[in-house]
Amino acid sequence: MLSLRPPCTLSPAPWRRRRTLHGAAGTPQRVSAAAPSAIVEAVSPPARLSFPILVNGCTGKMGLSVAEAATSSGLHLVPISFSSRDTLDRTVRVGHTDVRIYGPSAKEDVLSSVIDEFPDVVVVDYTAPDSVNANAELYCKLGLPFVMGTTGGDRQLLYKSVQDSNNYALISPQMGKQVVAFLAAMEIMAEQFPGAFSGYHLEVLESHQAGKLDISGTAKAVIACFEKLGVSYDMNRMVKIRDPEQQLEMVGVPEEHIEGHAFHLYHLTSPDDSVSFEFQHNVCGRSIYAEGSVDAAMFLHRKVRSNDSKRIYDMIDVLREGSMRATSFPINHEYM
Repeated sequence: MLSLRPPCTLSPAPWRRRRTLHGAAGTPQRVSAAAPSAIVEAVSPPARLSFPILVNGCTGKMGLSVAEAATSSGLHLVPISFSSRDTLDRTVRVGHTDVRIYGPSAKEDVLSSVIDEFPDVVVVDYTAPDSVNANAELYCKLGLPFVMGTTGGDRQLLYKSVQDSNNYALISPQMGKQVVAFLAAMEIMAEQFPGAFSGYHLEVLESHQAGKLDISGTAKAVIACFEKLGVSYDMNRMVKIRDPEQQLEMVGVPEEHIEGHAFHLYHLTSPDDSVSFEFQHNVCGRSIYAEGSVDAAMFLHRKVRSNDSKRIYDMIDVLREGSMRATSFPINHEYM
C-alpha cells in the first residue's frame, strides 16, 4: 500500500517501493518499539520514581496522552494545566484526576502557587509553536525544571533563556526513544563520514495529522545530518502532507491514525541514478512520544535532585544513561 508517491511535481520513480507498510500479505504488523534486548539488559533499570509532574497542554491530544502516561507510571499529576484562551473555563479528566485549565493571564500566579505546594515539580510542555519561548521564559523565571516537547519557536532563544537562567531543562524535537536512537546513529555517521553522499540527490516526504502546524523537527534533524554527509537540500522542496485524503491514498496511513501519526521518508539517489538509498520511520499514534516524555521527566527529576552541574539535556542523554522503561506499542520503523 505504501508507495509514498510524491505530488505530480516530483518524479514518481524514486518513491516506488518493493515493500509495503502492511507487509507482503497486507496484514498490519505490530513491531515492538523497545530498544533491542541486548541493549536494554546491559543497563540496570532506574529505581521507580514518584514525583509531581505538571503537563502544560492537557487540552491537546499530545498533552493529554503524556498526562495519561504519567499517571500510569505512578507519577503524581498536578491537577493544573493551561490554555491559550482566557475565556476557557473547564476541567479535563485524566484517570481519576480532574485537571483544571487556566488561561494565560493566570499562568504566572498559578505556577508560583504550584511551586509552593510542589517544590520538586517538573513541567512537561506540549502547547503550540508560538508559545514555546514565552512559556520557557516563564519556567526559567520561576526556576521550574521543564521538558520541552513542543516543536517550533525560536530554538536559539530557547536555549539562551535556559543558559542565562541556569535552569534545568530537557529540550528535544523528538521524544520517541527509538526514533532518537536512529537520529543518534545518523549523527554518528555524519560526524565520522562527512561527504560520504556528496553529489547525491535527496527527496523528503513527511506526513502528520492536520493539526501539526510546523515542519517536522525530526525531518529537519535528519536533513542536517545528510547535509554533513555532503547532500545539498532546500527545505522548500520538502513534501509536507496534511490532507487526510492524500494520507490515506498516497501515503497509506491507517484510517484510525489519521489524527495522530508521523510518517517520514528520505530518498537518496546517486548523480547517475544507478544507486539509491531510503530511510523511513513511521509512527502511528502518540504512545511512543508520551512514554518518552515521561522518561525524560524522570531523567530530569533525577538530575535536579542530584544537583547535576549540566543544566540542558536532550533525549540522547536519556538514552545514554539507560533511563528507558520497557514499553511495547504499535509502531512501524523501516530503514532501507
